[in-house]
Amino acid sequence: MTVADTVPPELLEKLRTAPEGEAPRVAREVETTWGRSGSAAMDLLLKRGRDAMEQGDYLLAIDHFTALTDHAPDFAEGYHARAEAFFRAERYGPALDDLERTLALNPQHFEAIFGFAVMVQEFGDLRRAADLYRRVLAIYPHHPHAGEALTRLQRDGIGREL
Repeated sequence: MTVADTVPPELLEKLRTAPEGEAPRVAREVETTWGRSGSAAMDLLLKRGRDAMEQGDYLLAIDHFTALTDHAPDFAEGYHARAEAFFRAERYGPALDDLERTLALNPQHFEAIFGFAVMVQEFGDLRRAADLYRRVLAIYPHHPHAGEALTRLQRDGIGREL
């Protein structure tokens, strides 16, 4: 992680222990911190990419995020954002590569772990998906989708703790 996108350990601990009603606010605070590159120009590229995503222009978003990752190769959120754009553009290989890069830079990035879990589940690696959902829940126990996804897998007999 770069200095700019480092989340204080106390904030991650607060997320881990937050009551269900407070957890989304703390998660947004963590994500806001991750979204700060420390450079106004890089933050603008991130914003432009996110704006293109909202417009459904995934190829333009990929272009903005690629410029961002080229100029700020240690900024994890740039790779995470581009992974989402690649995924929405149905370019799964590059999406997985960017999720792996995100997690190499920021192993606590619960949304990148969740995205990785969704993808490996789609590819049929259900046990690995269950392990990844558990990783998300270890960081963010009230994640709005990871618990449900894990419960569905467990209902199907996958990922049960013995």
